Amino acid sequence: MLAACAGAGALPLAQTFGSWLDPYRGTAQKLIAAAQENDFAWQRLAELTDTYGARPAWSENLTRAVVWAVDTMKADGLENVHTERVMVPRWVRGAESAEIVDPPRHPIAMLGLGGTVATPPGGIESEVVVVSNFEDLRAKRAQVPGRIVLFDVAYTTYAETMSYRTGGARLAAEYGAAAVLVRSVGPIGLRTPHTGSVNYMPGQPQIPAAAVAAEDANRIVRLTNAGRRVRVRLVTSGRMEGEAASSNVIGEIVGRERPDEVVLVGGHLDSWDVGTGASDDGAGCVVTWEALRLMKKLGIRPRRTVRLVLWTNEEHGMNGAAAYGLKYGHAAANHVLAIESDSGVFAPASLGFSGSVAGRMVMAQIATLLAPLGLQDIGAGGGGPDIDPIAQAGNVPALAYLGDASRLFLIHHTAADTVERIAPEELSKAAAALAAITYVAADMPDRIPR
Repeated sequence: MLAACAGAGALPLAQTFGSWLDPYRGTAQKLIAAAQENDFAWQRLAELTDTYGARPAWSENLTRAVVWAVDTMKADGLENVHTERVMVPRWVRGAESAEIVDPPRHPIAMLGLGGTVATPPGGIESEVVVVSNFEDLRAKRAQVPGRIVLFDVAYTTYAETMSYRTGGARLAAEYGAAAVLVRSVGPIGLRTPHTGSVNYMPGQPQIPAAAVAAEDANRIVRLTNAGRRVRVRLVTSGRMEGEAASSNVIGEIVGRERPDEVVLVGGHLDSWDVGTGASDDGAGCVVTWEALRLMKKLGIRPRRTVRLVLWTNEEHGMNGAAAYGLKYGHAAANHVLAIESDSGVFAPASLGFSGSVAGRMVMAQIATLLAPLGLQDIGAGGGGPDIDPIAQAGNVPALAYLGDASRLFLIHHTAADTVERIAPEELSKAAAALAAITYVAADMPDRIPR
C-alpha cells in the first residue's frame, strides 16, 4: 500500500495521500497534546542538568547520570532498560589561562580544546601570527616557527568552520608553531569561548591548542593590523589519563507484532566540561525519551519496537556510537528508522530526512500530522553522529530534529549552555513532533522505503 503511494512521485504530493494515514491521526494528536500540556520535558531537563551538571564521558557526573537515567526509565515503565559498557578516553583539562602581555597586559577568555596537550609548567610566551585560513597559514609559514598561530576564521557554519578547531594545530605544528589559538566556532557572544576536540595525528608533533572568545581574537587582529606586535602567554595543562568505563543507556517499548524491527531514537548523555550540556545534548536526550514515556502514559504499544539510546562519548571520540554499531550491526537491516536530536530545539526548528526518494515521500506524508506544530515540511539533513554508524550499516532512513543553528551555536560548547537558555514550549514542541513521528513509523503497516 505504501509502496504504491511512494511510487507516485510524478504527482503533486497532496494527491499521493492515501487512507493508510487516517487511523494514526487521532493517536498522533493525543501524543502531541500530551507533550504540550505541561512543562514536564523542561523539568526533566532541569533535573538532569542541575543534579548532574557537566558530564564528560569519563566523569563521575556522567556515571551518576547513567544511574539516574536507568532508574527513571524504569519508573516511566520502559522495558529492557539496561546499560552497555563503553570504554572512553579520559582527558583532564587542568588549569589553563591566556593573556596578552604586550601591548598592555590583558586576560584572554579561553578554553583549551578537548584533547590538547599541555604547555610547559610556566606556559608558552610568544608573538602571535594571525592567519585567516589554511591557505593564509601556508603563505605565512616563514613567520610561524616558535610563534603562536591565531586562526581568525569568521564563523559561517559549524561544519565549515570547525575544521580549523580540529585540524589547525596539526598543520601549524608542521610549520614549527609553538601553539595554536582558534577563534571560537560560533557567532559572537558575550566573551564566551567555545571548546571542542582538537585532533592530532600519531607520530606528528603535538602543540597546545585553545579556543579564544571572538572579542579577544578581534582585539589581537586590530592590534596586528595597526602594526603592533602582540605577545601572548598561554598556559594549558590538559592531559590524557588512559581510558575509563562509561555506558550507553537503553530502554524500549517492545513491539506487539514485530518486536525485531526497531525504530531507534536518542541523543547523547555526555557533554563537555563547561556549562551543563543542556542544549548539547540534554535536550536531545529528553525530547526523544518523551516519545517512549508518552506512549507508555497513553497505553500505546506500536507494532515495532521503539528503542531509546542515550549515547556516551559523542563529544570526544564517538565511542558510544561505534559500540552500538558494532553490537547491533548484524541487525542493522531491521532498523526501520533512526532518529537523532543533537542540534538543539531552538525555534524556528525544522525536520531533516536522509534516505531514498520513496522514503522521503512517505515521511512527507507522515509529517502532515505535524501541521499544528508548523513542522510539516521535511528538508534535507537527516541523521546525526550517533546514529550514523547503524544507519550506514543498514542503509537506514534517518531523521533529525534541527533547532535554529544561529541560536544553538551561540552557546554550543560554552559555559552558557544551561537550561535557562531553553524555553519550555520549544522543548515540548520538539517532544510532540518526535513522539508523533516515532509512533507512526513504529506502527505503520509497511516499513519506510529504503
